[in-house]
Amino acid sequence: MLKSLSICLVSFIVLMIFALLSVMLGFYFISCDLVYFIEWEVLALNSGAVVMTFLFDWMSLIFMGFVLFISSLVIFYSEEYMGGDMNINRFISLVLMFVLSMMFLIISPNLISILLGWDGLGLVSYLLVIYYQNVKSYNAGMLTALSNRIGDVALLLAIAWMLNFGSWNYVYYLESMSESLPMSIIGAMVVLAAMTKSAQIPFSSWLPAAMAAPTPVSALVHSSTLVTAGVYLLIRFNVLISGNWLGSFLLLFAGLTMFMAGLGANFEFDLKKIIALSTLSQLGLMMSILAMGFPSLAFFHLLTHALFKALLFMCAGAIIHNMKDSQDLRFMGGLVVQMPLTSACLNLSNLALCGMPFLAGFYSKDLILEIVSLSYLNWFSFVLYFLSTGLTVCYSLRLVYYSMSGDLNSSALHPLNDEGWVMLRGMLGLSVMAVLGGSLMSWVLFPSPSMICLPLYLKTLAVSVSVIGGWVGYELAQFALNYELWALHFHKTVSYAGSMWFLPFISTYGAVSVPLKTGQSVFKSMDQGWSEFWGAQGLYAEFSFWSKVNQGWQNNDLKTYLIGFFLWVVILMVLAFL
Repeated sequence: MLKSLSICLVSFIVLMIFALLSVMLGFYFISCDLVYFIEWEVLALNSGAVVMTFLFDWMSLIFMGFVLFISSLVIFYSEEYMGGDMNINRFISLVLMFVLSMMFLIISPNLISILLGWDGLGLVSYLLVIYYQNVKSYNAGMLTALSNRIGDVALLLAIAWMLNFGSWNYVYYLESMSESLPMSIIGAMVVLAAMTKSAQIPFSSWLPAAMAAPTPVSALVHSSTLVTAGVYLLIRFNVLISGNWLGSFLLLFAGLTMFMAGLGANFEFDLKKIIALSTLSQLGLMMSILAMGFPSLAFFHLLTHALFKALLFMCAGAIIHNMKDSQDLRFMGGLVVQMPLTSACLNLSNLALCGMPFLAGFYSKDLILEIVSLSYLNWFSFVLYFLSTGLTVCYSLRLVYYSMSGDLNSSALHPLNDEGWVMLRGMLGLSVMAVLGGSLMSWVLFPSPSMICLPLYLKTLAVSVSVIGGWVGYELAQFALNYELWALHFHKTVSYAGSMWFLPFISTYGAVSVPLKTGQSVFKSMDQGWSEFWGAQGLYAEFSFWSKVNQGWQNNDLKTYLIGFFLWVVILMVLAFL
């Protein structure tokens, strides 16, 4: 046990030191407007060289710092949460590999090395999702891996198209070649890859399924690593998607993802799945503001969201740990009395998620909504933005009502307490950043304050939809019995809205029934059928026949030679007469 504890502690200290160094360097780079390219020649053969390129600018350094900070606290938290695991060393090693893959992705200006980090994330996420080895975890792991493979193929196609330019360092070509056809195709491939990794419609079903992973992994995945990789890649490629059809396409699908996830979370009773759908909604928000041409805003929300979402998952993990692995909201209640510190952290992160003034989420969400109100935008996207904001407050208040208020709906002999000091220290470290992180990053990223002039009804619209959303969430939760009866009356509508618009069904049964079965029939009729008949097996049969004929000629049989001799004579005579 001491050995495993020491590994957690050493990992925490090392990652925290690197995180602080990285953030401080990022602040220095942004103040001095510095960008460093570091090229490492791995191998040189004759006139060819294999070169690894690293890009260090303020964005990569600050994002690396945030990833390392959150992962250090998650590993510290895992010391107690995964305390019963006999193979905790293996778990910590997988988490560190996950973080390393993300580092590769962040500092790579080259599509080949991006693919290394991208596939590393995909592989290690599969291993972490199936960490609890049961059928549900295996199914979730396969759905996660196969959904992400689509993005991997898109990235490989983008790499193939980059051959048109003579180098895979995309940063050299984005500005100058943004209007060319090959760059448009590369942009489309990158958008497809980002949509799979960041779980936009129609690839959304893997994100709630990935909740089969241990909760510390969920905290890491949903805050700053796997799902944010797509957003980060598109921030780097933002020149290719602003002001063209790709931007409009992404805006539509990101807006629908944001709305669908917010709506689905209001019908869910699994604590972790509600938070997962909340992540999906926030990813839609980042993608949509990015599609409108505001990459700095998307990056700002990415950072603030990472802080309070990691805290939200850690609080959920502490509750699940104390509830003896029960995740159903309906068995909770009155947690504010039993677990006051955990409840305070949960409420804090929930308020930050809702955009409560002066918490981390407020600075990015409020600015995004004001920029949306100020921008030239169609009414459909405008409605989706504000409706999704209202739904966020709605499901957050419903979550708090079910888990915090009333009486405990579980066993009277409950083990609920706030005595897990290792987990609490990890949560309290993030709580400080969930309060201060938004204002700190807004001062650094936007030193000159934006002047936003809006009429009163638009200025107060964000607050209005939040208040209405909170009221609706409270009413739905308060009249739980009436709500359940109402849901029975509109069963089809409720099952449609609560099942992510049937996306999990389509992604599993739909994928099996049409593409996979078609692939199976093509494989049987072509690969194992006609291509075998005319190809390998046909050639084998033909060669076997002629080799037997040849063998007969070579057996020194007098009759064979005489027949052959007479045949040659007949052929020569016929040719002579002709």
